[in-house]
Amino acid sequence: MGRMAKREHKRSSKWKKYALVIMGVFIIGIGAYFYSIYADIKNTINGNVHETVTSIDNNVTKQKIDNKKPLNILLLGVDERENDNGRSDTMIVMTLDPNNDRMQMVSIPRDTRTDIVGHGTVDKINHAYAFGGSNMAVDTIEHFLDIELDYYVKVNMEGFQQVVDAVGGVTVENNLAFKSGNFDFPQGKLELDGREALAFVRMRKEDPQGDLGRNERQRQVIEGIIQKGASFSGVNKVSEVLDVLGKNVSTNMDFAHMATLMTDYRTARNNTSTYQIQGEGSFIGDIWYLIVSENEVQKVHELITSFKS
Repeated sequence: MGRMAKREHKRSSKWKKYALVIMGVFIIGIGAYFYSIYADIKNTINGNVHETVTSIDNNVTKQKIDNKKPLNILLLGVDERENDNGRSDTMIVMTLDPNNDRMQMVSIPRDTRTDIVGHGTVDKINHAYAFGGSNMAVDTIEHFLDIELDYYVKVNMEGFQQVVDAVGGVTVENNLAFKSGNFDFPQGKLELDGREALAFVRMRKEDPQGDLGRNERQRQVIEGIIQKGASFSGVNKVSEVLDVLGKNVSTNMDFAHMATLMTDYRTARNNTSTYQIQGEGSFIGDIWYLIVSENEVQKVHELITSFKS
């Protein structure tokens, strides 16, 4: 090899070393960035979002997760105002079945008359949260449907639009043309931002089905959030999402549980079925309730428990 060739070889080797060093620094920098995101997510979930409820046995839930068994998650949409505990106007039991890649959402009408466990009264089911928070809401719904809940997720409806915006909006299929909150909602597939989504789920008076129709819209938006959240890849929006979650969401899941759901239960969203609990409206005194028959309660119980088989 001549002198010129040797010099070129040394120069090439030197540049290769520089390139490797630069690549190494780049990889370390990217790794540090993603670790900081990981740390932020973990701190937000465990510090701001996580809330323990004594009415759920975490050991039983852990055994189900370890064996990849179906899980029941209670979704609570709570309208909280200043100096008021609020009421859970949205109550959905979501069942995730990872073995068959499917998810079921059962809506419980807020005016359903039932025993409020731990309060000693018979009242509208959405009052359970007002009387005793998430613990009483969980106990009451478990008793009402004779089921076992594994997790609960509470979302403050005042911050609902921020959640939708944080995931980049949602897609819904609207079957009723209406106006709400200064927005027009034509029939068909709609792309909604946060303000539109909040108006979409809050409309009730113009719907011939009343609460039944509103509950269906709530399910659609929640499903849209789940779909977007499960496929979320906007790293540049992670801080925004974390800020929104920390202010508006509470759950008994910690970071480790969420990470497991994202890996082992993620495909459950691929096939979704929904059901709305049925009943007859009736006044008792001067208060209107939804009276749900024992047959309907048993039907829903079996719907949830058989879905898990």
